[in-house]
Amino acid sequence: MPTPRRALLVLLLLLLLAAASLLAALLAGSYAVAPGVVFDALLGNGSGVGAEVVVNLRLPRALGAFACGGLLALAGALMQVLLWNPLADPYVLGISGGAGVGALAAMLLGLPLIFIHGGAFAGALAAMLLVFGLARGDNSWTQARLLLTGVIVAAGCGAAVALILSVAPEQKLHGMLFWLMGDAGQIVSPWPPLAVLAAGLVAALPFAREMNLLARGETLAATLGVAVPRLRAVLYVLASLLTAAAVTSAGSIGFIGLVVPHLMRLLLGTDQRLLLPAAAIAGGILLPLADTLARTVVAPQQLPVGVLTALIGVPAFLFLLTRQPRASA
Repeated sequence: MPTPRRALLVLLLLLLLAAASLLAALLAGSYAVAPGVVFDALLGNGSGVGAEVVVNLRLPRALGAFACGGLLALAGALMQVLLWNPLADPYVLGISGGAGVGALAAMLLGLPLIFIHGGAFAGALAAMLLVFGLARGDNSWTQARLLLTGVIVAAGCGAAVALILSVAPEQKLHGMLFWLMGDAGQIVSPWPPLAVLAAGLVAALPFAREMNLLARGETLAATLGVAVPRLRAVLYVLASLLTAAAVTSAGSIGFIGLVVPHLMRLLLGTDQRLLLPAAAIAGGILLPLADTLARTVVAPQQLPVGVLTALIGVPAFLFLLTRQPRASA
């Protein structure tokens, strides 16, 4: 396990990298802004178009992307402990699919943006409750049962999404597809996802010791006094809520919750006391950088950030998959 000094140094380094990624997000874009203008705007001394662009457009988007990346990475770290699988992803249990159904239904009805976000969150919560309820049909459940139930619910949500897209009018399809592929530009305010991220970390860290024991095996954890069923329920609900908050804010963005926790585990070890905050910060580094590329690579046209995270995540997933030990015959 890392010493307190090493853990502090790692977190400080990640925070510096996070600050650098946010600064890059404020500087880059189709409208050039000098570093001096950015710093003046952040200090409240700026004026003119550059300061307006930084304060009103890029800063909220960068902070929102940081929050959503952290939410997805933290949810992924929790999900990988819950399912005993380092390749588990926050979307594997159908939460993203439920959010997609709720958001696209609101778009199809022509409802305002606030109802689209509300529909996404309601759909995510409905999927969470459905999976958890079905998986606990006889008041007991296993990782395999939870995973299979989530896959089935996700497949059903995918069919519902396809149905909505097939009947949607052509003028609404672009916005629907952009939402499905992830778009940090639709983040209304960065403060709700930032608050959820902070609350999620505060809620998860007290269970870090129990998660360390659970990762070594259910029997060992129970022998050492861990209430395994209660811990599973806490991890599932918390990971689902974190995923729901991220999807509600920025749409469906994949692979961050898969890749970031696993990379942090390879670099830092498996101690959840360090892994959880490190994964949250690292996810907050990756998504603003990906969003900056999405805004600038074909500027002034913007790409869905979920496309870029997938382009990064697919080869990373294949690499991590090759590192998994083969199951014994």
